[in-house]
Amino acid sequence: MPNTPLSLTVDGLTIPQLGFGTWQLEPADARRMVAEALRIGYRHIDTAWIYRNEAAVGDGIRDSGVAREDIWLTTKIWTAHFEHDALLRQAEESAASLGFTPDLLLLHWPKTSPTFAETLGALNAAKDAGLTRSIGLSNFPSGQFREAQRLSPARLITNQVEYHPYLSLKTLRATAADIGSSITAWSPLAQGKIADDAVIGEIARAHGKSTGQVTLRWLVQQGVIAIPRTLKPERAAENFDIWDFELADEEMARIHALARPDGRLGDWLDKDFKWDKD
Repeated sequence: MPNTPLSLTVDGLTIPQLGFGTWQLEPADARRMVAEALRIGYRHIDTAWIYRNEAAVGDGIRDSGVAREDIWLTTKIWTAHFEHDALLRQAEESAASLGFTPDLLLLHWPKTSPTFAETLGALNAAKDAGLTRSIGLSNFPSGQFREAQRLSPARLITNQVEYHPYLSLKTLRATAADIGSSITAWSPLAQGKIADDAVIGEIARAHGKSTGQVTLRWLVQQGVIAIPRTLKPERAAENFDIWDFELADEEMARIHALARPDGRLGDWLDKDFKWDKD
């Protein structure tokens, strides 16, 4: 099969399916690893205002020598900035810190106040003002995902959520498909827990790949975007080396079967909302 990175097209926009995440990276590490990831071949970088590393991410992009137009760049509006004027201010601040207009601006977590109507209106206003090319969500359960799209004149390009072999996400993935959006997986390697998984290990040995490579391949074959994070250039290179093999349907099903009710690792959802049951 061709050794070519996969991309997803949503609302006419092409998004590389394998990105580099920068959650919990200190600025110096974010700058170093973003530049390294882009040299390796990644063309999708993910950050957020609350990560406090947007300026370093921008520096890493400039250090890499890769043309800005060849990179998909995502950042996120923090929940404290969901009022209309505050959201626009943060969108301006993020673009200034990055030194680039992001391709995608996400709402980081759902909140009941201010109203979805106000926040989605402000997010659309940020897009209309040229502060981002496109908009989307992060950590929204299916009901809120649908409600947000109903309130948004622009397509919500993705919903970035925790997703790995120990979570099902059937309902959320179906919702994304139904409304013409996509799913982006954070913590796609279950914060390293897949490393010792017997099932994934057996599949990995059959392909001469690592458990991480098999897990990322499982995600992209579903049409999911994945944004693994690492401090190690060699691990970033390993994670990117997933384009020369394919998982069989039976292997995909075996990994799906690992999902379990207690599989969620990062649950900061407000008590006002509930995750989908599967």
